Amino acid sequence: MNPKSEIENLKSEAYALKDQLIQWRRDFHRHPELAYKEVRTSGIVAKHLADLGMEVQAGIGKTGVIGLLDGAKPGPVVMLRFDMDALPIVEANQVEYVSQNPGVMHACGHDGHTAIGLGIAQLMAKHRHELAGTLKFVFQPAEEGEQGAMAMIRDGALENPEPEVAMGLHVWNELPIGLAAIGSGGVMAAADLFTIKVQGKGGHGAQPQLCVDPVVIAAQIIVALQTVVARNVDPRQTAVVTVGMLNAGTAFNIIADSAVMTGTIRTFDPITRERIVQRVTEVVEQTARALGGSATIEIKAIAPATINDDRVARLVRETAVEVLGAEHVTADQFTMGAEDMSEFLNRVPGCFFFLGSANAERGLNAPHHNPHFDIDEDVLPMGVAVLATAALRYLTGNTAPN
Repeated sequence: MNPKSEIENLKSEAYALKDQLIQWRRDFHRHPELAYKEVRTSGIVAKHLADLGMEVQAGIGKTGVIGLLDGAKPGPVVMLRFDMDALPIVEANQVEYVSQNPGVMHACGHDGHTAIGLGIAQLMAKHRHELAGTLKFVFQPAEEGEQGAMAMIRDGALENPEPEVAMGLHVWNELPIGLAAIGSGGVMAAADLFTIKVQGKGGHGAQPQLCVDPVVIAAQIIVALQTVVARNVDPRQTAVVTVGMLNAGTAFNIIADSAVMTGTIRTFDPITRERIVQRVTEVVEQTARALGGSATIEIKAIAPATINDDRVARLVRETAVEVLGAEHVTADQFTMGAEDMSEFLNRVPGCFFFLGSANAERGLNAPHHNPHFDIDEDVLPMGVAVLATAALRYLTGNTAPN
């Protein structure tokens, strides 16, 4: 098939799925499920893949699903990954597809990712006779900080068969609808979660001289932590240290006995991360000691940096140019946000990219993890078209669009 006509045909077929994609996405949005509880979602996914004639494995990484679509000829294995979990957020949108699960919301776009995955599966099943190889569909649970990728990897997601490349996408409300950001190298940061426990001496709020106030210690630690990036990190490197939560006390007139803080460290460079971990630990422990208390810190790695392979990223970027137009594609992809697609890309060369889903004119531009988050659903067939075409190109050897 001529590469240009191949792209136009797949694009046309992808856009013809728009109504079905919206129906899937809104159904998942109405019924969001938290990490490792994606039972309904994974059940729908598994049934759809099985109905398309795929070999299906369920229960991978607790609630993950894998579907294998074998082509007419032997060849490489291309993995396509889609995450399914929602967030513990009370939805504030007034739409007919608002969450029916109180306190849980698809506030990051994973409902859209799952719909895109089902659409690609349906589209590629029609083209299996053109495939020289296998498409491995990986529907992942627990991306939101709960290490679902590693859970699937431990259950053999990268085995039998082993993928040669991996691809995935994220709908992105930081970009306008239809703009694809497809970068090479580091595109998303590594994420660490830290928990700080400050121990003081509690007592009456009117008698601070008899106490060691853990809230004051915590406040000083928070201020001191702001110096770590400013004064301990090479200015040529990128890093973030954020305290996101502080809990202490039970009443206005009681000095608490202890305080707990949690936060995150974001880095790209492993040496920078090591230096930050060292300095954060020193600041926490020594600041508490200087103020008469004590503190401990635990640091848990959530996800490594997301690193795109140059060759695969170039294929996806060139394909996106053909599908969306050169004016709608950029290689400028960089965020301190993290994604555990990185665990797959640490083991398999691949590409993870952003596809703009915001539409300010329609009020669809709330940030991710916001109770008003929603997307322009025109992004759904675009995602199907770009990712399906890139995968087909890899499996047919047409890796350089004309």
